Amino acid sequence: MKDIESALDQPLVNLRPRVWKARLLDQVRTEGEAYELGQRHFATLVNRGPTLLVSFETIQGIRTLSDSQQPLGFEMVRKKSWSHLCLISNGDTWFRDDEVYAFFDRLIDDGIFEGYDKVVFYGAGSCGYAAAAFSVAAPGASVIALQPQATLDPRMTEWDDRFTEMRRTAFDDRFGYAPDMLDAADRAFVLYDPGQRLDTMHATLFARPNVTRLRMRHMGSELQARLIEMRLLPRLLTLAAEDMLTEGEFYRMLRARRASSHYLLMLRNHLEHHERPYLETLLCRNAIARLPIRRLQRRLEQLQQLAAEGAFRPPPDVPT
Repeated sequence: MKDIESALDQPLVNLRPRVWKARLLDQVRTEGEAYELGQRHFATLVNRGPTLLVSFETIQGIRTLSDSQQPLGFEMVRKKSWSHLCLISNGDTWFRDDEVYAFFDRLIDDGIFEGYDKVVFYGAGSCGYAAAAFSVAAPGASVIALQPQATLDPRMTEWDDRFTEMRRTAFDDRFGYAPDMLDAADRAFVLYDPGQRLDTMHATLFARPNVTRLRMRHMGSELQARLIEMRLLPRLLTLAAEDMLTEGEFYRMLRARRASSHYLLMLRNHLEHHERPYLETLLCRNAIARLPIRRLQRRLEQLQQLAAEGAFRPPPDVPT
């Protein structure tokens, strides 16, 4: 087992794309299998414990977000001894490919998902769409989808002008409309920032009795990166696998954003936009007392100058 663990622990940094993929497949084959699914997709399966994480990721996302340039699910394999099925695309494809459909057909026919005590589907953005859409292959699974699109069928979402290159891709055939595919899930969680208008509109389409929509206010358009920065993603997946993820638990966990410079800067921008200098001053004072954020320090100095000029009444100083 020690040799197997060392294979997955080997980082895949500073490698050319072809070499990176070959090394990744070699690592996986030490205790699992790899599958080529056409020109733009492949899959890896690592078998360990009775919990299976099914993640959807892009090559570009893996090589950008992971320090080791390995699939995000590898952390759960190493730390929790979970099993891990990773569907990987070259670019944002939304996994709309006949070979991907056929792969899931084989998994269903072989009863692969039935061999695990718990199955968790995960993805973000186009991969969040896929996590929701393909979760129908494993009835009773839990699903975590960050900023998922419900569909890119222009007849339903013509208001979303971000992915016009996908408008000729079929989203009305198999594994098509992601919200409907969640009907077989035990529970699903859709995470989004309500300040991102198009993400919010898609999240609304996921309204289902078994779907909980979780708002990450002032966290922006890259929620997966923010969760990784705050080291919350493994905790989120663990709670889902243990059937302990609730709204209350999620928002308690999200208190970690108070130490996130990204969150604090976005909140400050929100307060400035809505002309709330009093609250903005309180925020800047609180933040720079805990964190060395120069932009907030400079902004506090500007606010203090405005207050001295009579532009607004500042909050009283707190004795130290």
